[in-house]
Amino acid sequence: MLKIRNLVMGCALSAALFSASAMAQDGHWVSDSLTTFVRSGPTDGYRIVGTLTSGDPVTVLQTQGDYTQVRGPDGDEVWVQSQFIQDQPSAQQQLPALQKKVDQLTTRLDGIDDEWNQRVADMRNDLKDRQAQVDELQATNNQLNQAYSQAESKMREMQARLDTQEEDLLMRYFMYGGGVAGAGLILGLIVPHLPRRRRKRDRWF
Repeated sequence: MLKIRNLVMGCALSAALFSASAMAQDGHWVSDSLTTFVRSGPTDGYRIVGTLTSGDPVTVLQTQGDYTQVRGPDGDEVWVQSQFIQDQPSAQQQLPALQKKVDQLTTRLDGIDDEWNQRVADMRNDLKDRQAQVDELQATNNQLNQAYSQAESKMREMQARLDTQEEDLLMRYFMYGGGVAGAGLILGLIVPHLPRRRRKRDRWF
């Protein structure tokens, strides 16, 4: 009886696969809600008593051969192939928590992005202020350089005038001294040739 049932199931599965291959279409995926048969005993010879869906939580009771006895969500104790039992929740069960974590990280990233943009904006504003200060200092430096150049030019002009005045003064002193010397020389030449007045002799006798 079991062999006939397996044969019928095999024929039905082959027919389904043939029909599916005849109407092959892209853009489809295997459903997350997969089911596996459970049996009343730890071998393939025991009858199928139900199914378990991917992601169902179970309690492991014992293991014999390739089968593990579990207690399902409805409290029934059944046997399922050990390869279908894992010690971690399925991807479908983990998806909400993972999605929540992704949302949290996305929010943090958005916050970090906003914070970084604000910091960049502050840095740019600070850079603009510093550039304005540098421009102001540069303008002041240019003004000071210009004032220094004007003062230096004025000082050279005054120095030139002072040198000219000194030369004029020296020339005047020279001419004055030369005049005095010339006058003294002339007087020295003239005075000896001037007639002398004779002294009157007082006669008392």
